[in-house]
Amino acid sequence: MSVSKSFTVAISPCPNDIFIFGAWILGLIPDLQGYRSRFHFRDVDILNQWAGGKSCCLVKVSAGLALDLQEDYFILSSGAAFGLAHGPKLVTRKGLESRPEIIAVPGLQTTACTLLKAALDYAFEALPMPFDQIVNCVKQGRADAGLLIHETALIYRQYHLELLLDLGSWWSEQAGDLPLPLGCIIMRKDLGLDLMARAEEQIRCSLDTARAKQSEIMPLISHLAQEMDTHVINRHIQAYVNQYSRDMGRSGNEALQKLQQLKTA
Repeated sequence: MSVSKSFTVAISPCPNDIFIFGAWILGLIPDLQGYRSRFHFRDVDILNQWAGGKSCCLVKVSAGLALDLQEDYFILSSGAAFGLAHGPKLVTRKGLESRPEIIAVPGLQTTACTLLKAALDYAFEALPMPFDQIVNCVKQGRADAGLLIHETALIYRQYHLELLLDLGSWWSEQAGDLPLPLGCIIMRKDLGLDLMARAEEQIRCSLDTARAKQSEIMPLISHLAQEMDTHVINRHIQAYVNQYSRDMGRSGNEALQKLQQLKTA
């Protein structure tokens, strides 16, 4: 009797990742032939750190970091997070009159932080922390401003915060019609091209199944989401799960090249 190999997958617990991978996680589709998949859920900044250790087979990382890891990882064509009308948002408390000098960010290696450094014309102190702690950090005055991603970027007004900079809009000014690359799925190159192609198709199959059986995926999404409101969860999925999640294609690859240019400018 053959023994299945372990295939470790590390993604964030955010609604877009769980929607894409949910059918795979829940066993609604067959596992990769010859493998037993094991899933880990961590904040994006932790996932970025894990990728450096190469302990996982497949891992979701910030798009900017994915570009830096191409010697050891394939960037998969499926599973990525691209923003169309939405992106990270720089917010502050009402009444701030000076430019923010201390900014809470969801990790120094995140795409959001990369974009903010490119967008601002001055040096600032970046204060890294888990993304779900940024709102309270700003409200308590421990930072002048906060860089919001995921669900919180969609509902910052509910926290009585003011928008200073919409990085989705800023990206559109720089890149035109190209989608905003936020996160990518990468796989270790030592696992081979054949398994990479199979993993890409597995993700597409999982996404297609989620769209057909969304009611079976939603309880898992709600269980893991930071924002429990169903309306907010659905807005998050609509914002970051799109045609580029299934296949980034030429436009997605061009967007990654544009991000690389901004990183090195």
